[in-house]
Amino acid sequence: MIVATAPALLAHLVDDGTTDIDEDQRLIEAVGEHRRHLAAWYGDVVGLLVVRASAAPLLVRAGVVAGLRVAVMADTGLDRLGGTVAVLREAGAVVQRVEVAVAKRGEDPVPGVRRLLAAAGSLPGTAVHAEIPLTGGLIDALDLLAQSRLGPDGPAATFRIGGLASELFPPPMVLAGVICACRDRGLRFTICAGVTKALRHSDHETGFAHHGALNVLAACLSAASGAGVSAVAERLATADPVGLVEAVRAARDAPRPLWIAFTSARLVDTVADLELLDVISRRTGFDEADRDRPAAG
Repeated sequence: MIVATAPALLAHLVDDGTTDIDEDQRLIEAVGEHRRHLAAWYGDVVGLLVVRASAAPLLVRAGVVAGLRVAVMADTGLDRLGGTVAVLREAGAVVQRVEVAVAKRGEDPVPGVRRLLAAAGSLPGTAVHAEIPLTGGLIDALDLLAQSRLGPDGPAATFRIGGLASELFPPPMVLAGVICACRDRGLRFTICAGVTKALRHSDHETGFAHHGALNVLAACLSAASGAGVSAVAERLATADPVGLVEAVRAARDAPRPLWIAFTSARLVDTVADLELLDVISRRTGFDEADRDRPAAG
């Protein structure tokens, strides 16, 4: 087996999502698949295993989480989250992050952010992420997170930029504004839905316009360099891989700015897409020959 090393810009970018799996045996099998992803040539690109809090008892009973780095989506409520984290840790999991939806779409997220921040003290050693809807109250919620920062690992924001309805997919200008707002406040963020492919595209079944991983990555590079919302939106809106791949290659050895990771429910497909564009390679992740090779597509 050839093991490649991902450049710093892409390290642990893609979290492995299991939150859509309802069948118990399939969920246990997905954890085994995650271990195989970590051992594969693209393992350095793989981030955390993302699980529902409600699935934690099953995974603990099955004895499958020892040694794994995990993110927990708090679908059982904030009050029970500390106990879930403790149980997973007792089973040998390394719980690095919790994600808490602080409001439903259209609700004011600020009260939920306040409740989450108040509970953060009961989650030592765990990065706390507030999932904030991209609707009214977003900026106030980001302000509150920024004012409450306790260190480089949090609290942070999580954004859902996809789903089962078209309004859950923000246009490039909206997402660019959110990215720039995080930059201006020194906040980092994760994305928990809507990104599976490398490039922006329209789903052939739903027609929904999905954001691409390379688009978001290049947009974050632009924002971190001081670009305005319009320039960042241009990165998000393009479906042409050449400029995106060039931007990523130029920053390959730098730490990833702003964007912590995104959750993919189809990790193999996501990796294959990145490999097709020579963004990652089973040889070295990036090498000198890659820099001079035209982008695929």
